[in-house]
Amino acid sequence: MALHPVVEAVTNRIIQRSRPSRTAYLAHLDAARMQGVQRGALSCTNLAHGFAAFPANDKLKLKEFKKPSVAIVSSYNDMLSAHQPFESFPAIIKDAVRKVDAVAQFAGGVPAMCDGVTQGQPGMELSLFSRDAIAMGTAVALSHNMFDSVLYLGVCDKIVPGLLIGALHFGHLPAVFVPAGPMTTGISNKEKARIRQLYAQGKATREELLENEAASYHGAGTCTFYGTANSNQMLMEIMGLHLPGAAFITPGTPLRDALTAAAAQRAVAITEQGEYIPVGQVVDEKCMVNAIIGLLATGGSTNHTLHLVAIARAAGIVIDWDDFNELSAVIPMLTRIYPNGDADVNHFHAAGGTGFVIRELLDAGLLHDDVTTILGKGLRAHCTEPFLDGDKVVWKPAPEITGDDSVLRPASAPFSADGGMVLVDGNLGRAVMKVSAVKVEHRVVEAPALTFDSQEAFMHAYKAGRLDRDFVAVIRFQGPRANGMPELHALTPALANLQDAGRHVALVTDGRMSGASGKVPAAIHVSPEILAGGPLGLVRDGDIIRLDAGTGTLEALVPAEVWASRTQATADLGSCQVGMGRELFAMYRSTISEAEKGAATFPLPAPIPSTLNVHEGADIGNTVPGSDEDF
Repeated sequence: MALHPVVEAVTNRIIQRSRPSRTAYLAHLDAARMQGVQRGALSCTNLAHGFAAFPANDKLKLKEFKKPSVAIVSSYNDMLSAHQPFESFPAIIKDAVRKVDAVAQFAGGVPAMCDGVTQGQPGMELSLFSRDAIAMGTAVALSHNMFDSVLYLGVCDKIVPGLLIGALHFGHLPAVFVPAGPMTTGISNKEKARIRQLYAQGKATREELLENEAASYHGAGTCTFYGTANSNQMLMEIMGLHLPGAAFITPGTPLRDALTAAAAQRAVAITEQGEYIPVGQVVDEKCMVNAIIGLLATGGSTNHTLHLVAIARAAGIVIDWDDFNELSAVIPMLTRIYPNGDADVNHFHAAGGTGFVIRELLDAGLLHDDVTTILGKGLRAHCTEPFLDGDKVVWKPAPEITGDDSVLRPASAPFSADGGMVLVDGNLGRAVMKVSAVKVEHRVVEAPALTFDSQEAFMHAYKAGRLDRDFVAVIRFQGPRANGMPELHALTPALANLQDAGRHVALVTDGRMSGASGKVPAAIHVSPEILAGGPLGLVRDGDIIRLDAGTGTLEALVPAEVWASRTQATADLGSCQVGMGRELFAMYRSTISEAEKGAATFPLPAPIPSTLNVHEGADIGNTVPGSDEDF
């Protein structure tokens, strides 16, 4: 099947737009690459510190400068269900790597916070910033320059994007991403949402709500709805950074452990001593277009309108919301996974999973097959699913027919003809709308604005009974420079109740709603935010706001002369900048880019200064074996 003309046109535009920064990035990769093992650049003293605590046989391999060393960078902690399974992975990895005559070293851990725990709490204001902190933690782990490839252990919201951004700044090293898998299915998502709405109405007790939540989030593994965490896992598959079909195998199963071992051995196979597939070459312009398409075809998280932009930026690739919007118009929706349906990711995997989606999109001419993946082949090699044959993993073709057409459909009979994500713009700025779960009759709202400077202020008004009316809630000062751009899920049950009662309501905000965005129309990530000169601060209570997903309109229907005469609203943001560690992130708030540029704190790659030598000084210590003079 020939490539769809819109996919081809968007790809070509991205390639042209990115040429200067991508060229600079690839030059960085070439400068960092070494013939032989990376630790060959270290002095004797450097190297001795790097393997001092290792077993004798591993130490011998590291001394010989012949066999590769694989780094493990992990987001393990035992409080968060998605990351708890990683506790056992290093031992599995080290054993698997030794079997192929190499060494694995645990290079470092990165922080992993959960938006589910911090939702509506002060800690949520560190959430978005944690992505770039994770990238920096990855760089610290890899700065020892001991490693020839890297296994990245991560699952959730900011963790996988942060790990991948960090990986791309070490893009000369091959990378394999290793998931932990989802928890088993708990109570239905429909029942979970029902109890939440009852609680918001005061018709369910806190004890009933807690029992409901605990029955949903009940064991090891990631949450089973299709939010940012599971969108991450789908993206790693379609970008060719996972072993095929690895994303949604539950933790603590023989297949999960066998996939971890296979990933470890693949990381050895693609080092400089083998096939050599560096991650900076895998993640190219076509790979990024595939990622956007995969997100749209599955109704994935709107958080990735930030994260994919930032990931691309780390590889010298420039994408924007116009690219998402144009692709969304031609990419069919192939899945119905909560919040876009009732099923969870376990049902999706059982119905055919990622291999089915990739094959359907390829067959429809909606994905680039001519990309490099960790398998060293085109994307067609990822149209498979894993099974155990004894203790080894074997891959079989993805099923030809969906196992459940209420969850997963072929491209020839999709749930909708478009990807369910649209760009809206106008005199309020540019914003993203996820409409895949919004009924057609709710996709246009024209109503008076009610402005709030926090979600707490909104909820206070709701509980006081002041919101039983048609309105557009304008939640301001929620952008990255203001308070870190927290997710605003506390608003979802209240707005859903008002909509169910027949009120015409919508949300407009420079904050986030993420992958759990639901049935209420919401224009989110409004860019630029007020503190970057954006116009959202010009809105006043009573202004008529028109939000129209069909025409892509985000407009305050205010006479131009009145609009031009207004000054920006102000807010006291001091309480958002101190406490719960928020003062430590002041530099992020002052330097972060606008949402459409990925809310990133790092620059695009620039040409390498002619005086820079990446391995300069590498031979100093080797001139005096065992000396500490170079320490």
